[in-house]
Amino acid sequence: FIDIFQEEANKIEAESGPCEFLLQGTLYPDVIESISYKGPSATIKTHHNVGGLPASMKLKLIEPLRELFKDEVRELGMALGIDEVSVFRHPFPGPGLAIRILGEVTAERVKILQEADDIVIEELYKSGHYRLIGQAFVVLLPVKSVGVMGDGRTYENVACVRCVETTDYMTADFYHLPYEVMSTMSSRVINEVRGINRLCYDISSKPPATIEWE
Repeated sequence: FIDIFQEEANKIEAESGPCEFLLQGTLYPDVIESISYKGPSATIKTHHNVGGLPASMKLKLIEPLRELFKDEVRELGMALGIDEVSVFRHPFPGPGLAIRILGEVTAERVKILQEADDIVIEELYKSGHYRLIGQAFVVLLPVKSVGVMGDGRTYENVACVRCVETTDYMTADFYHLPYEVMSTMSSRVINEVRGINRLCYDISSKPPATIEWE
């Protein structure tokens, strides 16, 4: 994805003039889990945009939030007058939905995940749980299962909903989402998203599990 950053920078330069900087929203938990920084820490994640930028990259890197935790970033955002919807939006991985698709990443599987994720987030807003959750998303698994639709047999993808409550993102507990909300999510995803016939809910805490699956 670093190559894509450079390609897009070249397009901007061709259309609008010099493009010198790459601004990243790297936070301190990203740093701690990606490289050893200011003390001993194991490398846990490899997907973060940390420590893997090639020396040949022409863009100059800016990471103004690198030593802040998410709750501190939100305090800063509110102090700067940024709108609440943006400040309290859940984190989204730099490489995009690719790390939430386990196994082969194809255009079809991205579309399936986008549709399922959109339904889950919409239901969290409707039920009033979105702001109470630190991060929520859907993971598309490299597994298929047998199901029934009408009088026919289906053999489709399994997806999993992940919702956690956390402030610093270094530790997290799975969010105790009410059954009726889960039921609505499951019904809508399975009936509206072609390609999914089973929806699970992740009840793992961090540690030992991480928030993202990859």
